[in-house]
Amino acid sequence: MEQRTLHSELPAMRILENEHRYLASLMNEWHTIVLDFQNDRYSSDQAKLQFTRLCELIREFKSPLRKHFQKEETYFFPRLGKHIGYDQGPIVSIEQEHEEIFAYIDHFLHYANGEFSLEEMKALSRDAGEAFEILTVHFVKEETVLFPMTRQVMKPAEREQLNKELYTLIVE
Repeated sequence: MEQRTLHSELPAMRILENEHRYLASLMNEWHTIVLDFQNDRYSSDQAKLQFTRLCELIREFKSPLRKHFQKEETYFFPRLGKHIGYDQGPIVSIEQEHEEIFAYIDHFLHYANGEFSLEEMKALSRDAGEAFEILTVHFVKEETVLFPMTRQVMKPAEREQLNKELYTLIVE
């Protein structure tokens, strides 16, 4: 995910791929804090400040992630699903991952309010770490499995329509 080059040839898939790059850059900001918790790099005082920062970064991350997922679920998956099936297969597992990612993020944010010991903050940050791991693999699956299918199965007019539908911002 560190590469700056977009691999998709289709404009619609380049939009989603570009959003993945943007979301990955946001994720890297908060994942660094998670790793520092997991590797015991904080004193108690540092941990409190960093845990507050972690919560802020994840709250800010949630909105563009939700918008990105909504675009995929509203436009991309149904259009692709008409060709490859929507009831089973890769689209179903990808949509389940969307739910799982938000479950980890929401669980973290729900329980992250309050005063915690260093060990409690370390334990809570694991949910954010899980969300990061799932999202990283999730983006790769979409880019290597679903995105290439689009070129193979969709007609040019469908791909053009999809491009128009996806051409919206995920940031405010």
